[in-house]
Amino acid sequence: MMKWLRLSVILTLLAGVLAACGNSGSEGNEASGSNKLVVYTPNSESMINALVPMFEKQTGITVELVSAGSGELIKRIQSEKGNAYADVMFGGAFDLFNANADLFEKYVSPNDQYLLEGHRNTTGIMTSYVSDGSVMLVNTNLAGDIKIDSYEDLLKPELKGKIAMADPTNSSSAFHQLTNMLKAKGNDYTSDAGWNYVGELIKNLDGKIAGSSSKAHKSVADGEYIVALTYEDPAASYVRDGAPVRVVYPSEGTVFLDGVAGIVKGAKHEENAKKFIDFLISKEAQDALGTETTNRPLRADAQLGSYMTPMDQIKVIEEDITYVSEHKKDIVEKYTELFTSLSK
Repeated sequence: MMKWLRLSVILTLLAGVLAACGNSGSEGNEASGSNKLVVYTPNSESMINALVPMFEKQTGITVELVSAGSGELIKRIQSEKGNAYADVMFGGAFDLFNANADLFEKYVSPNDQYLLEGHRNTTGIMTSYVSDGSVMLVNTNLAGDIKIDSYEDLLKPELKGKIAMADPTNSSSAFHQLTNMLKAKGNDYTSDAGWNYVGELIKNLDGKIAGSSSKAHKSVADGEYIVALTYEDPAASYVRDGAPVRVVYPSEGTVFLDGVAGIVKGAKHEENAKKFIDFLISKEAQDALGTETTNRPLRADAQLGSYMTPMDQIKVIEEDITYVSEHKKDIVEKYTELFTSLSK
């Protein structure tokens, strides 16, 4: 009897030790084996709806979304450093990721090789999945016979006071338009040719500045202005929806800037995060972006909706992203001084 009791106690203790070991292992592996993914994103509802349900269906992974502006999300990731809540930052610009490189894990997707040249992952920390260009949106009813195919065309007297543009000091899309003009008209960001053009354009704005980037393109679609300086995503949506507008890619050249995604350093679901990055630049996801949204996919073999202009029909010029990022304050100050002096 005593032997049986001793054996029973030993077996109970052994079972407890094994259970404790088992629990410890399962707790340590809970995140890596989980079917969850936490995604921080500033992206539009249309993009999220086109991609996230597809990813969940393909992988069985449940996505928890946290939506806010890209700057706000970066601050949150910074505050959570060392105890990351997010697994992926899905959206944001190159310069934002580049300035916060210490917040992201290095990962290059095997699908990266299928992206268009110039859009592949060269930093190790960010993957491009869409690109947006600075364009003009023209109301075809109001424009009539006025030829508007270039930045130079915006200086025509008949367009004075009929051009919608947001303030580059407050709008990121308007700032990118400004740097696009400087590069297209002057080949860099400091030349007299580029800044002289900006000065002439300011005069033709006739003191009228749109309150926001959305008001600029909406005012053209609504017939208040003839042409807006805007970006491709909303401009293409008006074409898709049948508005009396056309999208113009300046003949001097258009700059395309990428939306990027990256894995947060210390991500609790890192393997799932890698699957999400791979998915973003998979053929299926890129086709969905090209045909279900007005975002421009970056895979060379991606499908495009009829409302999107093929890239080989657009003159593309390259932004010096590093220079612009480092000198943004100087560019904005020079624009402000010029605008103030010419608007008196």
